[in-house]
Amino acid sequence: MTPRMLAATLLLTLLSAGGGFVASLTPMPLPFMLGALLTSGAVAMFQAHRLPDGYAYPMPIRMFFMAIIGVMVGAQVTSEILQQIPALGISIIALTLFTGLAHATNYQIFRRIGGYDRSTAFFSGTPGGLMESLAMGEEAGANLQVLTMLQFMRIILVISLLPLGLSIWYGVPLGSASGISTEVAPVGLDAVPLALAVGVAGTILGRWIRLPAGQLTGPLLAAAIVSGTGLAPLPIPQWLINSAQVVIGASLGLRFAGMRGKSMLRATWLSFMSVAAMLSLGLALALLVAHVTGVKFDILLISYAPGGVTEMALVALSLNANPALVTLHHIYRIFLTVIGMGVVARWMGLRGRG
Repeated sequence: MTPRMLAATLLLTLLSAGGGFVASLTPMPLPFMLGALLTSGAVAMFQAHRLPDGYAYPMPIRMFFMAIIGVMVGAQVTSEILQQIPALGISIIALTLFTGLAHATNYQIFRRIGGYDRSTAFFSGTPGGLMESLAMGEEAGANLQVLTMLQFMRIILVISLLPLGLSIWYGVPLGSASGISTEVAPVGLDAVPLALAVGVAGTILGRWIRLPAGQLTGPLLAAAIVSGTGLAPLPIPQWLINSAQVVIGASLGLRFAGMRGKSMLRATWLSFMSVAAMLSLGLALALLVAHVTGVKFDILLISYAPGGVTEMALVALSLNANPALVTLHHIYRIFLTVIGMGVVARWMGLRGRG
């Protein structure tokens, strides 16, 4: 990393942290992540010329904090949670149904209403598998700029609208704006080295066995082993949790670069239609499965919401909504989406523009 890029990263992170702090003084849900996202997004849209050419938020920094989030989620795993996994069959069946219906609905929205070609509409409509959708879409001749914009708008809208909707549902803001903390008691600096060691070990494990979203799920698995077996507790200081939210928000906000004018307006309203349809479908399935199984409604709704694994883990953590089970659902959704995307794309003959 050049000195100029290092300086840009430091300044952007500080600005995003300031945005997160200001948001924490308001009723905004998940304020440190969403406040950072809005601040970084404003920089990307209106001050991008001040950033180095080709600037992107450094992946090693994002991966470090994703590992921290993985440890936070894995630390929630207990023997009681593990006993619930066999009972989730109905929920997994519902998630399978959700994934297929969501993709089909999105395709119709982007193809019939948006007027995009078949390849662009198909790969833009996947309810997960961001990087795989971009790679396979480019090979199939999709419009990569539109595809990228719609996929990132999906994630950004979900992580913005879902916490807001849940805040309205419960009548209180979520996350640090409401005073909710994952700390059971104040956590000192002495707890950090073990968390970092588990995160590093988990990252290596995730790469070695090629876990999906391994930079998150590897540390999650390692922390789950440490916590679930009772080897050691893994408390995380609240300041580190807030820092992880700031970095994730800042890196997502940069995706607004170049999204100005008519192209952004078009992508925004189409994405809003898509996300509204998916959240409505997830809501209906969550209510049904909660009635049949007795699993808490909020856990199921977050499990079915098509946001990024990392971001939805943060939403679950902010609500104390069994983040380990939520993350398990999202890993399955991504796996199913990627497998189904390849099979259906081949069946549709998507090798060029439609």
